[in-house]
Amino acid sequence: MAKIISLVNQKGGVGKTTSAINLATYLAAAGKFVLLCDLDPQGNASSGLGLDVRNIEKSLYHSMIMGEHPSKIIIRTKSFGHDLIPASQDLAGAGIELVHMENREFRLYNVLREIRTNYDYIIIDSPPSLGLLTINGLVASDEIIIPVQTEYFALEGLSQLLNTIDLVRDNLQPNLKIMGALLTMYDKRNRLARQVVREIQDHFPGHVFDSIVPRSVRLAEAPGFGKSILSFDSLSKGARAYKNLAREIIELDKNNSKKGFSV
Repeated sequence: MAKIISLVNQKGGVGKTTSAINLATYLAAAGKFVLLCDLDPQGNASSGLGLDVRNIEKSLYHSMIMGEHPSKIIIRTKSFGHDLIPASQDLAGAGIELVHMENREFRLYNVLREIRTNYDYIIIDSPPSLGLLTINGLVASDEIIIPVQTEYFALEGLSQLLNTIDLVRDNLQPNLKIMGALLTMYDKRNRLARQVVREIQDHFPGHVFDSIVPRSVRLAEAPGFGKSILSFDSLSKGARAYKNLAREIIELDKNNSKKGFSV
């Protein structure tokens, strides 16, 4: 049965979608059965894998809101054979439609429970907000990865996110755990970046991934070609970082040595 992992940060531009795409790809390349679920109405994870989100016939919206069985909307990607539940612009209105629905926080939970036995990992790319869609992602998840850019104001807004996670844990999903913080956009030549790394390690003692994603032109370019970094430039520093991240997560699960933590 799949472990369901959400990548969450309500602050945009932290490398969340890039991390979701490439983590899913490298987990699949490691021989795992993987589903990437695009929960962001902007559909960047979908377009970053080569889909035209304007012309998708059925998307996550049709399962969450219309009750379509998820098996009918899953797409097999070219990226080492992992699956994708795509997003479409319809999702933008889903946050409003969900308000009046019964069990509105559990719509994604119910969708993914229909198919989770088919996978080893389900990776959710959440929207850059703390609205109902993101709450659905948190409720549906077993664990959370928080991408944090190694730049000024990196920790800004994190307390609000952690409060939201606590509320979800207390009221909706008591088993929700934080797997760890993922440092992104790191430039080792930058003294401020090195300082931010220390700050985040102090903020999440013992719960920061060893893998650090560098600032990389190749990582930024890959989505424009509809490719993961593994397909686009497998020898780049960014590719090595995500390969190491996937290995780290597999090893954590294998050893069960690092538990989720409360903050």
